[in-house]
Amino acid sequence: MALTSEFYRTRADECAREAEASSLANVRDRSRRAEAAWRAMADQSVQREAERDALSAEKASKTAMLDTESADRQLAGADAA
Repeated sequence: MALTSEFYRTRADECAREAEASSLANVRDRSRRAEAAWRAMADQSVQREAERDALSAEKASKTAMLDTESADRQLAGADAA
């Protein structure tokens, strides 16, 4: 299962609620550390998603450019014949 930034944020929010509801200092501290870790994972996930999107767009652009060049060559060959 691919984990998304939404999943990570949901877990972070759950940890924040747990920390807020706890009367025990050690549980609050643990929940706050877990919340920070989940938020960091969410941020990393967003960054990876953006990098994947940028790479995908770059590949699509290169493919379109190659397709255009190929079509141009075919037209040039047909005109020469």
